[in-house]
Amino acid sequence: MLRRVLVMLGCAGLVLLGNPIAASAHPMPGSKVVLDVGETAIDAELLIPAGNLAEASGIDLNLRTQLSDEDIGGLASYLREHLRPATPEGVPWAVEIGGMRLDYADQTVLGSYKELVVQAVLTPPPGADLRRFVLGYDAVIHKVGTHIALVSVRQDWRAGQVGGDDARQVGVVRIDAGSMTVPPLSVDLADAGAWRGFAGMVLLGGHHILEGTDHLLFLFTLLLPAVLRAEGGRWRPDNRVRHAVRHILAVTLAFTVGHSAALVVSALTRLELPAGPIETLIAVTILVGGAHAIRPLFPGREAVVAGTFGLIHGMAFSFTLAELNLSSSQLALSVLGFNLGIEAIQLLLVAFALPPLLVLASTRAEPVLRVGGALVVIIAALGWAFDRLGFANPIARAADQAGTMLLPGLVTVAVAAAVVLAARILWSRQIQRFAMGYR
Repeated sequence: MLRRVLVMLGCAGLVLLGNPIAASAHPMPGSKVVLDVGETAIDAELLIPAGNLAEASGIDLNLRTQLSDEDIGGLASYLREHLRPATPEGVPWAVEIGGMRLDYADQTVLGSYKELVVQAVLTPPPGADLRRFVLGYDAVIHKVGTHIALVSVRQDWRAGQVGGDDARQVGVVRIDAGSMTVPPLSVDLADAGAWRGFAGMVLLGGHHILEGTDHLLFLFTLLLPAVLRAEGGRWRPDNRVRHAVRHILAVTLAFTVGHSAALVVSALTRLELPAGPIETLIAVTILVGGAHAIRPLFPGREAVVAGTFGLIHGMAFSFTLAELNLSSSQLALSVLGFNLGIEAIQLLLVAFALPPLLVLASTRAEPVLRVGGALVVIIAALGWAFDRLGFANPIARAADQAGTMLLPGLVTVAVAAAVVLAARILWSRQIQRFAMGYR
């Protein structure tokens, strides 16, 4: 045991003596290998600190603002030598080195530093298991003994990992102090299936609509007339419960049909739509909805407007699916699951919105609160519109931040409104009993 410890200490000393960068008292950044698992291949993104890369490859990028053709050729050749995926039996995978760019990374301890970002495609040989392989990777590590590479999976549809926000670490590549070699990393992603992919898309759809403050504001502005009726070009209170429920169901169903149709068509046909104009049009739909909440622009036709404008919102939903680069077989289930997630959360939020609307309709404060809220919505829509046209502004940023409080605020108001409604029902029953007893 003592002999093994002494050997390890001696090896570590040799590493430090032979690597000036490794011997530095300052912590150095590590590399990252981020994997997006597809159906037939794996897209890899390599993030390598430029300082360590210069020490290992001899290609110094620290003073460069962009890569030359010579840099790209030399780096591609270097990475092909040091990125060697293979089957567990040792049969090599095909490696295609793609785009490269220089970027800056920020870490709390290390501060800002330059890094090389490389795209690569790893393709297994015919018949090999895509989800079980050995990742041979020793870029930089073969020269800088204390350098490590964190390997993580960012996207894996069959494992239900589709959001891309939280990468799942699968291992660390580092030098073995005993043998002074860099052992390959065994990766096993076998625990997966189509059901997990479908469930992951349901969760992604629900998460997306919760973050889509603009989509929800448009829907809510069209729900306000559920407790109103148009008379003489103005809104009047109308707190009939059945009328409100019918209005809400009609608007919600129309919006669902509209955005579902656009989502299915644009996603399954892989129609490439310009994001900027679509997002700007969504801000315009919110502006129209806010104006309608102040003065009736299309009374009784809210469902038609919701369905029509829902087509625009559905096109925006499709951008999320397009970013996942799913295969055709995965896309059909993904569209269904994503849409179900959107609808489930949407119906839940609509159910929360009904009690406050009913309580609000019978109060004198209703016009003030409705008009005031609609003006806030209009201001937010204008901020989003200008922001999406390229004019950044604090209104858009404030609207995005306020969106995080939409769900807890709505739940709080809904609970309070439900208590008020219940108290009214109990009070009404008590009065009826008193009246019957008095007779």
